[in-house]
Amino acid sequence: MKYKIQKSPFIVPTTDGKLIEEIWGNSTKDSEISIAHMIAPPNWSEPFQTPNFDEFTYIISGKKQFEIQGEIIILEKGQSIKIEKGARVKYSNPFENPCEYMAICLPAFSMDLVNREDEV
Repeated sequence: MKYKIQKSPFIVPTTDGKLIEEIWGNSTKDSEISIAHMIAPPNWSEPFQTPNFDEFTYIISGKKQFEIQGEIIILEKGQSIKIEKGARVKYSNPFENPCEYMAICLPAFSMDLVNREDEV
């Protein structure tokens, strides 16, 4: 068969209130790409990381803050960004509304490739 249909994304368990629905990725045995729908709640953040994958983010609604190599960037609805592998980045939503977005990682996101720093 030359195609696959994904009818039920994998809900990644989280402890920080963030919704992660992996549509394609390691959960579908596609290690070369991951595509995920996410909703980051207000006042959410992750530790710094230096991933070994490129990550593309497209904002559907709300705003999301990126700290990349010491520079603060805020994206809003309709905007997108590519962050190249090896960049030190911190993702957050310090705003009062949730941020809904799509994320695509090449190769697929995995904890072995994300290189998250310990929170201080």
